Amino acid sequence: MFEEPFAGGRSLVHAVDPRVRIGLALPCAVCLAVVRHLAAACAGLGFAALLLAISRPPLGATLRRLFAVNVFIAFLWLTVPFTVPGDVLASWGPLALTRQGVDLTLLVTVKSNAVVMAFLALVATMDSPTIGYALDRLRFPSKLTFLFLFTYRYLHVIADEWRKLHVAARLRGFVPKTNMHTYRTFGNMLGMVFVQSFDRSVRVYEAMLLRGFSGRFRSVTGFRATLRDGLFAALTLAGLAAVILCDVYPELIHV
Repeated sequence: MFEEPFAGGRSLVHAVDPRVRIGLALPCAVCLAVVRHLAAACAGLGFAALLLAISRPPLGATLRRLFAVNVFIAFLWLTVPFTVPGDVLASWGPLALTRQGVDLTLLVTVKSNAVVMAFLALVATMDSPTIGYALDRLRFPSKLTFLFLFTYRYLHVIADEWRKLHVAARLRGFVPKTNMHTYRTFGNMLGMVFVQSFDRSVRVYEAMLLRGFSGRFRSVTGFRATLRDGLFAALTLAGLAAVILCDVYPELIHV
């Protein structure tokens, strides 16, 4: 099973209606991604960090996810500062480090971390079935929620099938190496997983049709928005508005 370490908490964010959290996640991502000034981006990072702190996430899981994101961002630091034209800060042969390149890369770094923190606080604090049912209540296309819930469910099944095939191969003496035998073995295993997954999907779909499936999931999980949810949404939107205001009027930060 895939881990969902953020979903089991009991913080203020966890108590907010899942529909409200999903509804806030998109404007958070958009507002934090469109800022153009570093000061406003830093304000957005602080706001996202506050949301994340309120959700009281496990420290280890949070650091692992932020590390994974910043590994990809590290590749930007190896290229963008040397390819964006501008004022040269240092040069090594044909490579020239420019101030504009450093500023752009730093802006992307801050905004990326802010978006990830906001999603960890608002979306990762729900388990996958809850997200699917909340999307359905928000009138997202039924095929989208159907695909999301089934993908979540059968990723575990496919992973378990692959694990069984890998264990069976090792019990038969298979040792992975960099040769054609290893490549053929892994190719055969992948093919078997795909064939078994296709057969299972046909059987499951036919069984669902026989049980009266009409294209929508029915759930006993009920959602009810309260005044507390409205207050949380209002405060979150106010924080985003403050970030956008700092971006539109950057002189406000320097006053």
